[in-house]
Amino acid sequence: MPKGTVRIMNAEKESTSEKLKARAAVAYDRLDRQRYPELARLLALFTGNDTDYAEDPDFCDDLDFFCDAPYTVADYIVSCDSAEPLPGFIIELVTDLIEEEIRKGNDEAMNFLGAMYYDGNRGFAQSFEKAIHYYTVAARQGNTYAQENLGYCYYYGRLGKTDYEKAFQFFALGAFRGQLVSLYKIGDMYFHGYYVEQNLEEAWSIYQRCRDGFKENTSKRISGPVYLRLAHMCLEGLGTDQNSAEALRYFHKAEEHLFEVVEKGDVMYRQSLERAVSGAAKARELLRKKLPGRTWDFD
Repeated sequence: MPKGTVRIMNAEKESTSEKLKARAAVAYDRLDRQRYPELARLLALFTGNDTDYAEDPDFCDDLDFFCDAPYTVADYIVSCDSAEPLPGFIIELVTDLIEEEIRKGNDEAMNFLGAMYYDGNRGFAQSFEKAIHYYTVAARQGNTYAQENLGYCYYYGRLGKTDYEKAFQFFALGAFRGQLVSLYKIGDMYFHGYYVEQNLEEAWSIYQRCRDGFKENTSKRISGPVYLRLAHMCLEGLGTDQNSAEALRYFHKAEEHLFEVVEKGDVMYRQSLERAVSGAAKARELLRKKLPGRTWDFD
């Protein structure tokens, strides 16, 4: 690459870096630091106002990180103080950081912004139209998560009409590449008979394969729904033998994992959590009826 081109690129990078630092400094000054302690620490680092945290051995002191990886910074910002909705000026900063990367063709940033609009979490205004736009652009570049997310959009008809054929195609792409969410959604399609012929035994087998694929770091947004599906099928004897005790164990796992997800602010899983709680109660009642009628009073 010619030296002149390198100098121009470096100058543009420095200009962008200074603008981003300036935006972060303004955000830091406006931020309620008591309400958003994690975000305050992060912005303090990026703006150089990190003297309060200089003694923290776990706190990174690489100020250039903010300038070199705006998408990663946006991801960190969104993960801070997860129980609180982000203020509007932080949403604007996050959006600008991500769009800076999108202009460079970063498909992960495209999918990330699509997910923020899809979920409507952390203060983002929910917009399925914008979500599908960013997912589609990212999917065309081969982003497997965006393909999986498009499967969701077509499965649930987020633009008003379901398209199970397209949903199955996108989920299949993810399932073949080891995406557990895509795999359990394929299971859902066999369970309900969407696009494919209904096959409860196949659905049960697929959910079990998902369970067997769990690792220590598997997201509870994945494991919770899978455990819930296994519990329901055990309880009702769908695709497998009816087993209230096994159902109760799965409901307990689903409740534990989904509670953690909802507690962190992911309210999209609230109804699933409630189904796990009510399902566990039903399983306990069935087990109670099987107990011997006699009791022994130890008093």
